[in-house]
Amino acid sequence: MRISLLDRARTRSGEPDAAAVATTVERAVRADELGFERFWTAEHHAVPGIAGAAPTVLLAAIGARTRNIRLGTGGIMVPNHSPLVVAEQALLLEALYPGRVDIGLGGSLGFTAPVRRALGRTTLRPGEYETDIEEIRSYLNGDADITVRPRVGPPPVFLLAIKDGLSLAAELGLPAVIGGPLLRNSKAIDAYFRDFRPGARTPDPYLMVSVDISVAETAERARDLLLPEAWAFADSRDVGEFRALQPVEDVRRMLGSTRAKKADAVNGWMDAAVSGTPELVADTLTDLLERTGASEILASVSAYDRDDVRKTDEFLASLQDR
Repeated sequence: MRISLLDRARTRSGEPDAAAVATTVERAVRADELGFERFWTAEHHAVPGIAGAAPTVLLAAIGARTRNIRLGTGGIMVPNHSPLVVAEQALLLEALYPGRVDIGLGGSLGFTAPVRRALGRTTLRPGEYETDIEEIRSYLNGDADITVRPRVGPPPVFLLAIKDGLSLAAELGLPAVIGGPLLRNSKAIDAYFRDFRPGARTPDPYLMVSVDISVAETAERARDLLLPEAWAFADSRDVGEFRALQPVEDVRRMLGSTRAKKADAVNGWMDAAVSGTPELVADTLTDLLERTGASEILASVSAYDRDDVRKTDEFLASLQDR
C-alpha cells in the first residue's frame, strides 16, 4: 500500500500560527524517516485556522530538512497566480531538490468574497483554467515561446480533480487526485481510466484518493478524534471562516447545544472520513483502493492533539510494509 500525507498547517486554539508552520516542518521530517511516499502542503489564503498560504515556500523549508520523501503542492490554486510564476516556482523547487518534487494544481478560488477580491480573481471564464494549466505545462516542458529559469527537468504535474476535473485530467493525460463526493462517483472514475490520453511523461492513468483518517484503540475514540475538524467544517458555513481546531471536550459541549442542521453537517463529515481501529482502517483503505482502482492514498490527519496525529502517522506508515 502506497501512502502519502497531506498537511494543511492547521492551527490549534490558543497557539500562534507560527507554531503550526513549525509543526508541519517537523511532521515532514518524521514522515521522511517513516518512509512515506510524499508529503504535500496546501494553499489557503487568509483562513484563520490554516497557517499555510504558500506551499512552494513551505516545501522549500521542508526539503532542506528531509532527504528522500517527495515534496508536493496539494495544490497550487491556478486562478490565483500567473502561469509563468507557477512554473518558475516549480522549477526552482526541482532545482533545489532534484527528482523529489510533485506539482499538484487545483482550480479553487479564494475562500470568501473579500479574499477573492484581494487575490484579484473573483470569477473564472469558461476554458480559462484549462488554458492556464496547458500554459504552465508548456513552461515546465520547455516548449513555450520563452525559456523559464532555472532550466531543469520538469517535475510531474497532478490535477486536483473537483466536479468534472477527472474528465479534464483524462483529456490532458495527467495523474489525478480525488476526494469527497468524487470517491463515490464510479462512473466518473471509470471514465478517467477509459478516456485517459497517454503522453510521453504519463503513459498510464494514475489515481490518488484523498481521505481524512483517524485511528485509535476503539472506533468510538477514533470518531471522537474527528470532532474538531468536523466542527470547523460545519462552523465554516455559518461564520465564513475555517477556525482553529478546538479540544474534543469543547466541541462535544458545543455540539450538544447546536441546531440539528449543524449537527448533521458534523456527522456527515465524520461519516465520509475513514476512522476506526487499526484493523478496520487497514481494511477500509484496502477496499477503497480496490473499488476506485487508485494506486495511492493521500491521507489528511488533523486531530486536535498532535500526539494523536503522530500515532496515526506511525500506523499508516506501517501499512506500507504490507
